[in-house]
Amino acid sequence: MSETTINTFITLLVIINPFAVTSVLIDSTLGLDKSIRNRLANKAAAIAAVLLTLFALIGDMILDFLGISEPAFRITGGVILALAGLDMVMAKPSSIQSPTEEESKPSSNVMELAVFPLAIPLMSGPGSLTSIVIMMRQAQERGYSEQIHIIIAMLIVVGITLLVMRSSEFVMKVLRKTGISVLTRVFGIILTALAIQNIIDGVYQLISKAS
Repeated sequence: MSETTINTFITLLVIINPFAVTSVLIDSTLGLDKSIRNRLANKAAAIAAVLLTLFALIGDMILDFLGISEPAFRITGGVILALAGLDMVMAKPSSIQSPTEEESKPSSNVMELAVFPLAIPLMSGPGSLTSIVIMMRQAQERGYSEQIHIIIAMLIVVGITLLVMRSSEFVMKVLRKTGISVLTRVFGIILTALAIQNIIDGVYQLISKAS
């Protein structure tokens, strides 16, 4: 397994944060049957997997069409991830990973929770979508097999999130709110460090091209 694939797995795992997603699922489905909660988890994971896979496959073409260079995108992605990471460390609601006011309004169809906020933006928001494109660009030099490994790593993270969501009652009983808060802060520190590394790599690429 290559460094890029491992970075993809770690980055997506900490930015998606299965435990935080599960906490939102629990809070949003108080009083509902476990079967409904599991259906929501299944639907959210499926939507997120499709969106992330599509972005992994066509995101790079969109950037090429718009004339956005890899260094520029790496720096931009690093800034986005750093903001999300700092919000996690400070226990603040992430501005890039929180539903809008319109999305937060109660819906008559409870299954719509699978789309907003679970799948979007919690599992497949700007941070995770940006990350998958950056990793796919890094893997281009190593061929299609490396890109396939990245997509597999992404799907594994979605699968882990699904398993945690389907085990929501057990997870909340073991970790409780305090445990999830601690994990979120740890994930935030890791994510911020990865984000800074992306910015450094982007700046280094710009300097290398200019020299």
